[in-house]
Amino acid sequence: MADLEIHDLKVAVEGTEILHGVDLEVNKGETHALMGPNGSGKSTLAYVVMGHPSYQVTGGQVLLKGEDITEMTPDERAQARLFLAMQYPTEIPGVSLTNFLRTSINAVREEDIPVRQFMTELREQFAALEMDDKFLQRNVNDGFSGGEKKRFEILQMAMLKPEIAVLDETDSGLDIDALRVVAEGVNRMRGPDLGALIITHYTRILKYITPDFVHVMHAGRIVQSGGKELADELEERGYEHFRASA
Repeated sequence: MADLEIHDLKVAVEGTEILHGVDLEVNKGETHALMGPNGSGKSTLAYVVMGHPSYQVTGGQVLLKGEDITEMTPDERAQARLFLAMQYPTEIPGVSLTNFLRTSINAVREEDIPVRQFMTELREQFAALEMDDKFLQRNVNDGFSGGEKKRFEILQMAMLKPEIAVLDETDSGLDIDALRVVAEGVNRMRGPDLGALIITHYTRILKYITPDFVHVMHAGRIVQSGGKELADELEERGYEHFRASA
């Protein structure tokens, strides 16, 4: 039994089927890369795993540690230690970054984190992600640049310590320095307690984060899976080769 199991998943949006039977397993201690062109269904899979209400599961299952979470709400999935780093993080004016983080952490822990411990951990993560302490006074993603939003997603991940994390195109819109910082943040969390699914168009983030497994998605299906060498093949041959063989 895998920690995250996706079995024959079929998903529709407004009556149009987007995913046509996706099978995927992710265990803690593993890093998977899911690659594919625009419109292949990668982000749809991420949203469905996290329970976005706009997507209708018409077949199959999503299991977390053996439990069917298909009908769970997003907050219930988060409390079960599932995490999504969003491609387009939402701005929440009026909600302070510190209150948002501490409330989120307390929601997934058995006991509330003491304020002093919380602030110590937060400042440690700020330093690791090269974020200025001025962020402590800001509201969630309000006025953040694209790179700042992505760093904050990784900061949340580091503070919440999920068991399974889905990173939906976390590398998009990042310059080379921000990409390095974000990738290093993910690498610091890699280990036996975290399973990660990195969704991306490009191989550039995989030059910093070496995946254990690579999957290629096309037209709502995973058409090929392999090791890290599959990413090298994509870099060399592009997606057209996999479209032809799908």
